[in-house]
This record gives sequence, C-alpha cells and structure tokens, in this order.
Amino acid sequence: MWVSPSARGLGVAQRLLEALEARAKEAGVGRLRLDTNRTLTEARSLYLRNGYKEIAAYNDNPYADFWFEKRL
Repeated sequence: MWVSPSARGLGVAQRLLEALEARAKEAGVGRLRLDTNRTLTEARSLYLRNGYKEIAAYNDNPYADFWFEKRL
C-alpha cells in the first residue's frame, strides 16, 4: 500500500486499510499478513494502531524488517 506524499496526513491510508480488511472479511479471509521496512515508520504505526501484531518472518522479502498479522 502506498499513498502519494500530497495525500498523506489526510487519513487515506487508514481508509484504504479499513476497506481492504472489510473486503477480505467478506471474502472469508481469516487473517491478513504483511511486511514493511524499518524506514516506513508511519506504516508500522498504522498497522500497530489497527491491531496488527508483530510476528516472525514468513517470507524471504529482502527489504522487509517487520512482519505483521491480524486476525479478522
């Protein structure tokens, strides 16, 4: 997920995340997983605020520093 710098601070990422979670839940998805990089501090804060829990690495993404999961 990426938000243009000109749209940051307007709640766009929050709304995108909420919409994604709602669609996933409607589709019967039981959990969401994601990864992020240490330089993306705003993204990490967003995920933590929204109930994502840090988990062990689940992929080999060489650019990821943090892995998260949320049960829906």
